[in-house]
Amino acid sequence: MQMGKVIGRVTATRKDERLVGTKLLITQPIRLDGTLTGEPIIAVDTVGAGVGEQVIYVMGSMAARAVMEERAPVDAAIVGIIDGMDSSI
Repeated sequence: MQMGKVIGRVTATRKDERLVGTKLLITQPIRLDGTLTGEPIIAVDTVGAGVGEQVIYVMGSMAARAVMEERAPVDAAIVGIIDGMDSSI
């Protein structure tokens, strides 16, 4: 699992039929201190996240398992919304 921040939405009126009804969000990877890093990705939202929220996302085969539609062409999925972090443990 990785951490990211939702920085935008993607609207695609034409897409694979197995993605119809999904919400696509632009997610920027973040470090533990919350600073942005790396390249943004487009992830399917499975938890109702919104722009500005910090999230947990998965990629690859785990992302495909996170969506309801079997065999959907999903490479990244948001699976959690971060309420807080304590990295001092």
